[in-house]
This record gives sequence, C-alpha cells and structure tokens, in this order.
Amino acid sequence: ARGWSLQETADAFQLTAPTIASWMQRVDEAGTDALVQIRVPVNKFPDFVRYVVQRLRVLCPTMGKVKMAQTLARAGLHVGATTIGRILKDKPPPEPKETEEAKSVDRVVTSKYPNHVWLVDLTRVPTGAGLWCSWLPFALPQQWPFCHWVAVVMDHASRRAMGVGVFAKRPHCRDICAFLGRAARRTGTVPKYVLCDRDSIFDCDAFRRWIKRQGIQPPRYGALGRHGSIAVVERLIKTMKDEGTRRVLIPYRRRACRRELLAFVDWYNEHRPHMTLGGQTPNEIYFAQRPAHRGPRLEPRQRWPRASCCATPQTLVAGQPGDRFHVRVAFHAGRRHLPVVSLCRAA
Repeated sequence: ARGWSLQETADAFQLTAPTIASWMQRVDEAGTDALVQIRVPVNKFPDFVRYVVQRLRVLCPTMGKVKMAQTLARAGLHVGATTIGRILKDKPPPEPKETEEAKSVDRVVTSKYPNHVWLVDLTRVPTGAGLWCSWLPFALPQQWPFCHWVAVVMDHASRRAMGVGVFAKRPHCRDICAFLGRAARRTGTVPKYVLCDRDSIFDCDAFRRWIKRQGIQPPRYGALGRHGSIAVVERLIKTMKDEGTRRVLIPYRRRACRRELLAFVDWYNEHRPHMTLGGQTPNEIYFAQRPAHRGPRLEPRQRWPRASCCATPQTLVAGQPGDRFHVRVAFHAGRRHLPVVSLCRAA
C-alpha cells in the first residue's frame, strides 16, 4: 500500500529482507486477498509499459532482462530486472490504443583512472567462406580470404574500446606496434601500462623496446596458458562476436570488415550499457560525462508516491506520475543488430 521496498518493510517491522521476501512468495494461508491492499496497487505498471517491454524483446531478442532494465533506465524509465523478467513470462498484452492510458605472473597492476592500463589481444573473425578444418588434405591457412585477424585494444578503467585493427594474416610484432601507435595518436596520450598475454608477438624484445621508446612501463603479461588471465579484453572480444560479427555476414574486403567493426565499437562505447559499470557506458566513464540513467525518469504509475524508491538508480520524477510514452528503437549506422532505445512522451 505504501510502495515500500523489501528493505524498507523489513526495517519498519524489525525483520530481515529475506524474511519479507519469503512471506511475499508464499502467501498461502489466506491467499493474496489477505494482504493490505488498495483498489489499484501503487507499484503496478500500466499495460503500455508491459507492451513496451514485450516489444523491446521482439526488436532486440538478444537483450537480457538486466541489460533491458539498464537500457530503459538510460532512456528514462526505471524498471527492475525482476519486474521485466515477470513481464516477459506473461502473455504479451495487446497493443495499447491511442485513446487508452587476472591473475598475473608479475606484480598486480590496478587500474585507477582512464589511460592508466590498456589491454591488447588478437582474435580471428571468419569471413563468409568460414574457417576450414585443420587436417590434411583440407588444411588451409587461417588467414584471408577465410578469416580476418583482428587486434583489439581497450582501456581497463572505463572498458572503452580504444581501437581495432584488421589484418589479412597473423600480424607481426611491428604491425601490432604500429596499431598501438595509431591508437595512442588518436587518443593524444599513451597509457602507463600495457597488459597482454604471452603470445610470441608480445613476448619479444622488439615489442618491449617499442614500449620503452613510447615512455610506457615494461609490459605486463597474463598468466601463461591460463584462460581468463586478461579476461576484460577477452570479454570485449566475446561481446564483439556475439552481438556484432555473428549477426552479419562478414565481408571479404578488409576495408569493409573494418567499417563493420568500427560501427560496433562506436555503438559499444556510446550506447551499450555496461554491467560492470553499473549501467553506464564506457564513454561516460572515459569522458566523465553525466550518466543518462541519472537524469529525471518517467513514472507511468499514476498513484506511485513520489517519496518512494524506484528501481535503481534512484532519480527524481520528470513531470507528473502517470505519464504515457512511446518507445523508439533506432539502429546505429543502419545496423539492425546495434539498437539505440529512447522514450518520448505520448501526445
């Protein structure tokens, strides 16, 4: 009736939040009619909010409930991930009418600010021909035209992708040095540390000499032969493949492949909320911008008390409770696998 959260209810009755949650889940003595209720629960979202969530699932089927909650929060609608999960399990509502309402082998380096630690790694991206089997007589080299070699460098503190490089075959050390040099020139600075794995491209005297000439501390290496020793950049590569390269047919031409990867990187840095960053985007952390989900929010529930908390993060209500809105889904650079979600008030 008051719109309390589990913790607020537990504090009022001197109980624990898990106890309240257990009681709310069981409610088997007298049914839900025994609960203290008003005619219309204050925390019930209107049907058009349910329609927006269901529609967003249709337009962006790869988006999970946590990512959907963070994306809607950035657009101005704060809904909990558990609420979205319940809505997605329900039968889709009808369309509302307009008239209705690493562990490292060296000393551990902790990233403290942007451009403090950069991570670099390599991966292979298959083209339309795909990677062939690796045994004779069908063995073919893992290079163009069967795949592109892609180098990725990212900033550890902000999780921002600083650049991508596309190569026809496995690059040499000098190619990686030139790639890192271009990324540093675009940024206008060099990192204090560079973290990479023990690949022969990085674990060589030529790479260490280049690092020293740039004024960077000696390179730090992940654990030898251990998956996840540079997990942050590996997670970026997995995201790039799951939400980018596997959604489109990768072209044969390196220039066209680079355009596709740059489109994904721009979308990833500017529009994709990052779970580790609490729903913020890498650009917001890197450039110290105000997070979009910290702005005033839309409140579609007419009877929701203004003083009550909403789904995280807590923000003020823009306008009056009960506002109606439409969801707009644009696509970055015309790529339908790169959605940009926004909300606008209904007339």
